[in-house]
Amino acid sequence: MILDADIKEQLRQYLQLMEGDVLLKVSAGADDVSKDMLALMDELTEMSSKIKVEKTTLDRTPSFSVNRMGEDTGITFAGIPLGHEFTSFVLALLQVSGRAPKVEQDVIDQVKSLQGDYHFETYVSLSCNNCPDVVQALNVMSVLNPDISHTMIDGAAFKEEVESKGVMAVPTVFLNGEEFGSGRMSLEEILAKLGSSVDPAELSAKEPFDVLVVGGGPAGASAAVYAARKGIRTGVVAERFGGQIMDTVGIENFISVKRTEGPKLAASLEEHVKQYDVDIMSSQRATGLQKKDLIEIELENGAVLKSKTVILSTGARWRNVGVPGEAEFKNKGVAYCPHCDGPLFEGKDVAVIGGGNSGIEAAIDLAGIVKHVTVLEFAPELKADSVLQDRLYSLPNVTVIKNAQTKEITGTDKVNGITYVDRETGEEHHIELQGVFVQIGLVPNTDWLDDTIERTRMGEIVVDKKGATTLPGVFAAGDCTDSAYKQIIISMGSGATAALGAFDYLVRN
Repeated sequence: MILDADIKEQLRQYLQLMEGDVLLKVSAGADDVSKDMLALMDELTEMSSKIKVEKTTLDRTPSFSVNRMGEDTGITFAGIPLGHEFTSFVLALLQVSGRAPKVEQDVIDQVKSLQGDYHFETYVSLSCNNCPDVVQALNVMSVLNPDISHTMIDGAAFKEEVESKGVMAVPTVFLNGEEFGSGRMSLEEILAKLGSSVDPAELSAKEPFDVLVVGGGPAGASAAVYAARKGIRTGVVAERFGGQIMDTVGIENFISVKRTEGPKLAASLEEHVKQYDVDIMSSQRATGLQKKDLIEIELENGAVLKSKTVILSTGARWRNVGVPGEAEFKNKGVAYCPHCDGPLFEGKDVAVIGGGNSGIEAAIDLAGIVKHVTVLEFAPELKADSVLQDRLYSLPNVTVIKNAQTKEITGTDKVNGITYVDRETGEEHHIELQGVFVQIGLVPNTDWLDDTIERTRMGEIVVDKKGATTLPGVFAAGDCTDSAYKQIIISMGSGATAALGAFDYLVRN
C-alpha cells in the first residue's frame, strides 16, 4: 500500500470533485519505483471509477501521463509525486478532468495566447516546498494551452539524468532542452520570462490608492486586510505573495496554530486578503519611491503607481557571504535552502556556513541525507539555541569549526571545496566537498529606497510606534524595519499597526 489511511481518506474526498474521466498512461519497468507506481495506480482505480489506467512507453521509465480521454494533455510525472508534490498530482487530476484552475482570467488569457511549442521539464525533490508552485503553474499552462507540455522529474528517481545535466538545485526548469530558470516561480513570473506580462501602461493608468502596500508577506497581508476593512481604496504590489515564509518548511511558533508550513500559511494569507476589495498586483518589483502631490512607486517594468499613503513591507532575503565563488557557483553547489536542495547532495560532503539557529537546523537536517556536514562559524561559539546544539553534537557525521572566516568557495564547473582562515592562528585551510549551504541571516529588501527614507546602517527602515517613517505618508512594517525581533507574528502585528497609522494619517490630512 503506497498511501496511508489518512491520505487515502483525503484523496477520496478530492476525487469526488472530478468532473470527467481521466486516463493515466503508465510507463513502468521492473524497478522498485515502477512497482510502487503500479501499486499507486491500482489504489487510484479502486477509489474512483473516473480514473482509467493503460500501460504504454513514455520518454522516461518509470513515469505516467495524465490525460483527457482521447487527448494527450501534456502533463507527465516522472517518478511518484508524493511528499510535497502530492498536491500537484491531485490538482492535475482535477484540472484534467475538467475542473477549472483557480487562476485570474487575465492570466488564463495570457497562457492561451502563447504561440509555438513549449516543452517544459522541471527537476524536483519531493521534500522541496518551493517546487510545487512551479510544477502546478506549468501543469495549469499545459491544461490551458495544447501547445504546452510539462514533465515533473523526481531527481531521486533519475539520479543519472540529474548528474548529466548538472542540476544541483531544485526546482530547475528546462524549456525545449535549454535551462529556463531555477527557484520558485509563480505562473505570472513564468509568463513574464516568456515575454507575456501585464502592460505597464495599464498599471500606470490605475486610479490613485488611499493605501498602497508594497510587499506581500505576513506584514503586507496584515496591512492590506486592516486597510481594506476601513473601506478605503487598497492595493498590494508584490513580487510574490507570502514573502520569506514561502521558503519556510515548519512553523511552530505562530500562536494558536501548533504547526503549519510556510506555503500553506501564505495561501491562507492570500485567501484572506482576497476576501476584501484589494487590488493585488503580483510579480511586480518596486524600484523607486518619490513624494510629489501623491506618493509614487516606480516599478521595474516602467509603470508608476500613485497613492495617498504607502506601507513598505518588502521583508528581507538571505544574506550572502560575499566571497569569491559564491555567485559563480550559485545553484552549482552553492545553495540557500537545505530542505529544497539537500536531497541532491545525498551521499556527498557539504558545508554549512553559519552557527545560528537556521545554520544548525540546516546542518541537522542535512546530516540525515549527506555523507558529512562541516559547520563553519565565524564567532568563537555557536549562536544557536542550546537544544539545537545538543542535537547537533550528538550526530556522528558532523564537524564544527569555530573562529572560521570563509575566504573562498572553489570549483570548476561546480563546487569542489571551501577555503577558510582560522581567526586564532591565521592559518588557511581547504576542505574538499561538493556543496555549500549559506545560512548567515537576513538583509532587508530596502536598497531601492536610496536616501528617500531614514534607514539604519544595516539598511532597516526606521519607524515610530505607529509604523511611520521619516517621510510623511509613508509607513513600514515587518522585517524591512528596525523592529527588535524578526518573527511572523510580530510582522503581522506591525502590518496592522502601519495600516491603522496610515488610516489615522488620511483622516488628519
